[in-house]
Parts: sequence; C-alpha cells; structure tokens
Amino acid sequence: MTTDDAERTTALRTAETKAVSLFDEVIARGLIAPGRTESEISDDIRDLSVELFGTRKYWHKRIVRAGINTLEPYRSNPPDRVIGDDDIIFLDFGPIFEEWEADFGRTYVLGNDPAKIALRDALEPVWHAGRLYFDSHPDVTGAQLYEHVVQAAADRGIEFGAAIAGHLVGEFPHEKIKGDDVTNYIAPGSDLPMRRTDGKGRPCHWILEIHLVDRERQIGAFFEQLLDIP
Repeated sequence: MTTDDAERTTALRTAETKAVSLFDEVIARGLIAPGRTESEISDDIRDLSVELFGTRKYWHKRIVRAGINTLEPYRSNPPDRVIGDDDIIFLDFGPIFEEWEADFGRTYVLGNDPAKIALRDALEPVWHAGRLYFDSHPDVTGAQLYEHVVQAAADRGIEFGAAIAGHLVGEFPHEKIKGDDVTNYIAPGSDLPMRRTDGKGRPCHWILEIHLVDRERQIGAFFEQLLDIP
C-alpha cells in the first residue's frame, strides 16, 4: 500500500466511523418513532449531521423508508409514509466528511414482528458471505460478487431485491470517474476485476450493499458499509 492510498483508506475509514456515530445518535435520540414521517426523520438526521460534524453535503439523496416503501430500489421516489407502531425502517445516507464519501445503511424494527426481525437479522450474514467471497477470490469481478450475494440470500430462502450490490467509493464525487458505467458497480455486466486501479493509478475501494425483500409480506431490509477496508 502506498502512502497516498494509506491516507485514502484512513480517510474512508474515518468517514464511515463518523457515519456509525451519526446512526447511533439517531437511535439514542429516538428519532425513529411511530407517527413520524420518513421525510421528518430524514430532515432531523440532516440537522443532526450538521450539529455533530458540520456536514451539509451528501453525495446521494438521503433515504428513509418504512413498510412497503422498503421494497423500492434506490432510484425510486415512493410517497412519503408515516411510521407505524410495528414498522420496519431502513436508512441509507451518503454524507461527505471533509470531502470523503461515507455510504452507510442499516435497518431497524419497531415492535416484535418475527418476520421483520428475521429479515433484518439475515442482512449481516449475507453481507459477510459477500465479504468472505471477495477476500478469498483475488480476481473477483463485480458481476461475480453480485451473483454470489444473490445466491447467498437465496440459500437462506430470501430474495435479493436490488439490481446492484454496491459501488465504488472515494473522494467526492466518485461518480465523476465514469458516470453510470456498469464497471463502477457490483452488478451483472461488471466484468472487470474489482481489485484494480482508477484513472490516477490508485486502488479502487468499494461499498457492499445488501437489499433483501419479502414480497409476500411487502417488506424489505437494507445494510451497507465499506467492503475492502476493515
């Protein structure tokens, strides 16, 4: 690892640590509660990130989804929804800390619905199955890793709910690298090795994201964090 990349990995790790702290504070302050709308929670988290870290920029739209809206993929914009007493909710935020992107997602369950709890609890095992596959296959492509996490979900009797399972991450804005080129993503058709360098000769770094759905019960769950930087 070069000095430059050591600094980049430290910055990305620090950005994620701040995102973890932000989400922990969301729970500590009880911002996710029945009777509140998704947009109210999103706005409160936006204000909280300013309070805690002075962060006012996000590299992608802030996502708070509950109930049936948790089935929707990233690019959708479902109607604002009021949180119910026994809802499932996920947060997907991409704050920028000192020009470094964080991308962090977690799922929460209000109440004791066993199906919602089971879906939430399946997220991390599927994520770790993807991480293990990435670690043990030096030449893995984005397409191969996507296929693996989809199968890891299926092995648990769960449907993978998204067209991608992650993406490049780095200095803001990473999307300027190649726009919407599929090789920026962990997705079908992404046939380049994930362990490669970018246009400046620096190692690429990745987010792994897991979106699981139960269409019969009309619920979904989501989990994401850095893949290749422990």
